Amino acid sequence: MQFSTPSVGRVVSVDTGKIIADVTDIEKLRTLQVNRLVAITSGKSGQHLIGIIQKITRKLDPKSGNDTGLQAIDLLNAEEPILLDINLVQVALIGTFYDIKDGIKDSFKRSIHIVPDIDAECFCIEGEMLTSFMEAVARNDRETNDENKLVIGKYTIDDEAKAYLNGDKFFQRHALVVGSTGSGKSWTVAKILEQVSSLANGSAILFDLHGEYSSIEKEGVAQYRVASPQAAKESKGLEANVIYTPYWLLKYEDMIEMLVDASDNNAHNQASAVSLLVRQAKEKFLSDNSKQIDFTVDSPIPYEIRGDSDNIQTDSVTGEITGLVDGLLAGLKIMNSARDCSSSKAGKAGPYNGKFDRLIPRLENKLSDKRLSFMFSCPESTLSYEYLAELCQALISTKDGNLVKIVDLSEVPSDILPLITSLLARIVFELQQWTPKNDRHPVSIFCDEAHLYIPNSNETGIEKSSLRLFERIAKEGRKYGVSLTIVSQRPSEVNRTVLSQCNNFIAMRLTNPDDQNIIKRLFPDNLEGFANTLPTLDVGEALVVGDAVLLPTRIKIDPPEPKHQPTSQTIKFWTEWSKDEAPDAIDKSVEAWRRQSMH
Repeated sequence: MQFSTPSVGRVVSVDTGKIIADVTDIEKLRTLQVNRLVAITSGKSGQHLIGIIQKITRKLDPKSGNDTGLQAIDLLNAEEPILLDINLVQVALIGTFYDIKDGIKDSFKRSIHIVPDIDAECFCIEGEMLTSFMEAVARNDRETNDENKLVIGKYTIDDEAKAYLNGDKFFQRHALVVGSTGSGKSWTVAKILEQVSSLANGSAILFDLHGEYSSIEKEGVAQYRVASPQAAKESKGLEANVIYTPYWLLKYEDMIEMLVDASDNNAHNQASAVSLLVRQAKEKFLSDNSKQIDFTVDSPIPYEIRGDSDNIQTDSVTGEITGLVDGLLAGLKIMNSARDCSSSKAGKAGPYNGKFDRLIPRLENKLSDKRLSFMFSCPESTLSYEYLAELCQALISTKDGNLVKIVDLSEVPSDILPLITSLLARIVFELQQWTPKNDRHPVSIFCDEAHLYIPNSNETGIEKSSLRLFERIAKEGRKYGVSLTIVSQRPSEVNRTVLSQCNNFIAMRLTNPDDQNIIKRLFPDNLEGFANTLPTLDVGEALVVGDAVLLPTRIKIDPPEPKHQPTSQTIKFWTEWSKDEAPDAIDKSVEAWRRQSMH
């Protein structure tokens, strides 16, 4: 790295990740800008340390008897105090530039093996030098196959240099995309998904909470929606791109948290009975379908949840169930009313008699709740042994050419969101977990508006179960080829454990102080000042930091193709109000509201 212009200053203070340089020339000080790049000479030939300017200060300091070394003035014989200019620049070190590294000319690495010496010279990286440096960064950032690189935009400091991400590191180590409403989060996500869908065998699932990604209609992208009451009424299934997650996919622990009130005095009896009856119902299903497999209460095996009490075999004396039940609800009713007729003429109450007086109505309410149509009002086809494989094929398989699966959750009530999102995520995670290592195909889950179902605090049993699942994926997903991309406008409301596992950050404009502080704490210590620009970023501009990018800097995100841009663009109020006519869709909207479906 050769500089044709003189240095702007010399190092006067060295820390582990920061240096302070003294700039003696006031004209040079005026040309410096915060967040610009500088190079510092090192003690090793052919190496320069690279840093980002974080702070520029100038002040006048009165000195009367001590030579600070900042100016060559004889202060000892001065009759009156002399005012000295102290021009200091604070620089955060971010990496090392090598003239030759591993046989590669002009190479940049995000590592710092040595720190600068005192009096080391500092140079601005600008003009042709900046262009050459950015080209070197781009070469280092690209994937091995140049055709498969992940490019998200251009560097703000040099709009001719493309900003590449390391696709492997971006998805391996979880990512966080944050920004206030209207900052450009959605088109950033759409830009990434566009490129995933263009790969030979990319695999990603997006939880679309507002239906704003429905505009991404291209080869390699499949649009699904969670079953609404209307879809359930029409018995639409996977062939119509409608997703059901039937109750039998719930784990025992999730079923208990949904049905059993922990404060109930009979909660332990209720939990025990649910476990017994679910195992029996699953055993009956296997027997009826001539399947012989070892299973547990958590095994994803279909079973009937309602059933018919007339088909249940009971002891004529004790009233206890002697055969296999054909439904959870029917079994609970039999056990709740069983009496031991051998004890006395009137009959003695059985061991569970009256213990389920609160559990049974709670289950019946769930079964009749139209909002839970995707779980309890499923077509007959979802009660087949083959349905789980069909659902996994739809969500994960790339054989049909659909690499990106967008799941529209816009018709799911907010209080049910944690349940359905965690169910879908668990299907993906557990399938990967039970797939042999050599057969695993990695998949990424994009969690849009994650603060709504991966909250920092939980109040209900459903939320607790959801959080446990996403925390587990955040901690262990990498081992099984499952990554998370968390997207949120309120990072301060997203679960801290999940955030702590994210090693890549695309931070767009944030105006809320709490959200800003969360991102600052996630950034490396020497880049804390870098995050102070968060409230001043332009629309579509982001601070990109993490393992996937060599150069932590501001990037102008390229928008996706016009026809693929999400429908989340801010409505132009004044323009719409100025039109001669306004749309009249109130009657249609009211009917959609009543049906709880826009389809």
